[in-house]
Amino acid sequence: MRKRVLIVDDFDDTRRLMKLLLEKGGYDVDEAADGFDAVKRAVEHRPDVILMDLAMPVMDGIQATQAIRRHYDISELPILAVTAYGDYYKDRARDAGCNDVIQKPLGIDSLRPTVEQWVN
Repeated sequence: MRKRVLIVDDFDDTRRLMKLLLEKGGYDVDEAADGFDAVKRAVEHRPDVILMDLAMPVMDGIQATQAIRRHYDISELPILAVTAYGDYYKDRARDAGCNDVIQKPLGIDSLRPTVEQWVN
């Protein structure tokens, strides 16, 4: 059975790049453009891992992660923060419940191995 990844990012190009890299690795990919939609999709589709951008409109990645952690049936889903802000968000992401932090810019050498580590 193929593993499902939820990509959450407000930039279409970033979502497309991550989707392309992960689909080539054999993953099914779902997308959300903001934190509110991410929570909804996580509850409905129960992905195996979530790649969560932290700086987004409507509901940011910190708030979305906290909301997902409050849903008892999906509270243990691995959530990987994706950020271009380096250490600024690292502690905040972990405090909110993110399992790991991936730095932008993304590359195939870092993205797929990190996702594989959390879905297996």
